[in-house]
Amino acid sequence: MLDLNRLKALHAVAVYGSVGAAAEALMVTPSAISQQIAKLERETGAPLLERSGRGVRLTDAAGLLAEHAERILALVETAEADFEALRGAVVGKLSMAAFPTAARGLMPAALTQLRERHPDLQLQFFEREPERQIREVSRGEIDLAVSQDWLNRPMALPDGLSHATLLDDIADVMVPADHPLAGRAEIELAQLHGEKWISSSPGTVCHDWLVFTLRSAEVEPDIAYTADEYPTQLALVAAGHGCAIIPRLGLDVLPAGVRAIPILPRPTRRIVALWRTDAARRPAIRAAVEALRVAAAPLSATAPVAG
Repeated sequence: MLDLNRLKALHAVAVYGSVGAAAEALMVTPSAISQQIAKLERETGAPLLERSGRGVRLTDAAGLLAEHAERILALVETAEADFEALRGAVVGKLSMAAFPTAARGLMPAALTQLRERHPDLQLQFFEREPERQIREVSRGEIDLAVSQDWLNRPMALPDGLSHATLLDDIADVMVPADHPLAGRAEIELAQLHGEKWISSSPGTVCHDWLVFTLRSAEVEPDIAYTADEYPTQLALVAAGHGCAIIPRLGLDVLPAGVRAIPILPRPTRRIVALWRTDAARRPAIRAAVEALRVAAAPLSATAPVAG
């Protein structure tokens, strides 16, 4: 009989393309992956990996076996979810991820509630960027993720994922306190034509969204500074180096020297929980979504407080 853990190792190599990447995804060492596949080769009597330059590639036999492994692993997950649903108990392991702002603004309260209400649930948490979250939830490496979906640029979800809205998070423009428009109650982005901008790194969701949003307002983005952490962006704004657009989630207190101005129309991102549809019957998934909703309830549309 084929060993499930060995099939999982082979499937990970097929999905990620290398032994090292598979090991990282499964949080084991590369040698552990190699050992599992070597044992699987002995069980099947067929070579499964071939050298290809500095890496490896799957043989035809391995490709066929990996396809079966994907279906087998999906069936196992469904069986586990059905069994947990039958018991009705919030037990087992639950791995969760959130993008950085939600990791700080939502997850501590949600994890505390889960730990207190369901002490038999084993929790794992990882901070992940949205693109990586979706891949890992789709592949079964993470059970549930908290991601973001900008309403003016919706994200594409692969088949097989379900989601629930947690809150709508509004973004404001941050300007230096001595900016000519700092006293405005509201502002349109077109009024900021010619400004220098502070953004996350190119290639990130936040950077791509900022460029898209500014150009949609007919403002060509002059991004002079990049910083992935919002506190760093705010420090640059306070020092007079440019403007930034930052969501309200997590911005409890603005530093001195920064003014937050609401934008017309309001840029809004929907904060959502994502999980595999096949696992939807797990009581642990339902409990996690409920804990996230409770944590999100007081945060919806909260305005930042000036320091």
